[in-house]
Amino acid sequence: MADESAPATALAKDRSRVLGGTYRTFYSEPLTVASARGCTITDVNGEDYLDAYNNVPVLGHSSPAVRSAVAAELGRANSHTRYLDEGVIDYARRLVDRFPAPLEAVVFACSGSEANDLALRLAAHNTGRDGLIVTRHAYHGTTSAVAAISPSLVGTEVGDHVEPIDLPAWDAADFDDQLAEAIAEAARRLRARGHPLGAFILDSTVTSDGILEPRSLAATARAVRDHGGLWIADEVQSGFGRTGADWGFQRLDVLPDLVTLGKPMGNGLPISAVLGPRQIFDDFGAEQRYFNTFAGTAVPIAAAEVVLTALESGDLTARAQEGGRLLENLLIDAIEASNTPALVRRSGLMVGIDFETGNITAEAAAERAKAMVERLYAERILVSTTGRAGTVLKIRPPLVITDDELRELADGFTRVLARGEAEAANAGE
Repeated sequence: MADESAPATALAKDRSRVLGGTYRTFYSEPLTVASARGCTITDVNGEDYLDAYNNVPVLGHSSPAVRSAVAAELGRANSHTRYLDEGVIDYARRLVDRFPAPLEAVVFACSGSEANDLALRLAAHNTGRDGLIVTRHAYHGTTSAVAAISPSLVGTEVGDHVEPIDLPAWDAADFDDQLAEAIAEAARRLRARGHPLGAFILDSTVTSDGILEPRSLAATARAVRDHGGLWIADEVQSGFGRTGADWGFQRLDVLPDLVTLGKPMGNGLPISAVLGPRQIFDDFGAEQRYFNTFAGTAVPIAAAEVVLTALESGDLTARAQEGGRLLENLLIDAIEASNTPALVRRSGLMVGIDFETGNITAEAAAERAKAMVERLYAERILVSTTGRAGTVLKIRPPLVITDDELRELADGFTRVLARGEAEAANAGE
């Protein structure tokens, strides 16, 4: 990695003078981006980095098709949804067609946070209940309403109307039954506090808790509905082919009541959505309005249309399946050839490498995962961490990543495993 610490430090100081203190950067020496194409980010020194982390540009950074579509709409019109626009309506129809009945209507927003916020409002209006169940380390966004259901946000307390639940062991044979019982117990606790269950919201890959592999959650869904709640599928991270299916919930044997979309929907442009039964939207709309100035305007819709076309072709799901299998096998081979215990969990091309296994404590595993992120960064490979204590290496590249790039990623992982083991051995001498 080229020495960019001096200009990066100067830029960081400039940033701190003008931006608020809410922002964070990745890596001990932040990356200063000059350009990006496909799965490659180039820094100001001309060094190329393999982007194995950013799932937002699902078609790759600076997608030519997205650039062309957006430029055309910028030269035509970009009005809001109080006017009629044929392109927006056509996109909405095509999007709805990718979902099973009764998910037959859509409302647009600008971010995953906004979509989840609206989904909570819809659920509360539909059920007349405000109790919510989330997973223990969930993340659903940053508005006041969704920050209050995001236990993973440091410094944010969940509300009294929220009941976080622990997930069963990842390899539990009766995972679904255990989770269903946890739902039932949480619903009873909520009712006792005066907050009967209105909804269970779940990221369909359970990313912030450590990445869930596909399995049936049919019993869990029954438990939610038996206690009067709706199932909200948060597809902000798992949607648009990431799991090897169009939508992550399709790999969980669940038909949600509401679905939220975001991140990769516009390949980097701000657009998100909530889908659900028409009756839920119409009942809500009869009493309240939802208008968002920039949601569903022609320019982000143009970008979203390019992503949807790729989804319709089957290219995204096929790449997630094939690339995910290849990467999983390469990573397992690397781990088995090393002295570092780790478990690989995968849903399509959402891959987690969990270092909390065997006799390794959560603290030690978290330190190992953090060190791996920095070592891979030194190899010019970008990843991050996730999980209840940050013990899981999170890999979720753009879905246009090639087999050669996946092998480059696995080779880098192999090298940093060996380097970490050598450093540990030297420290023990």
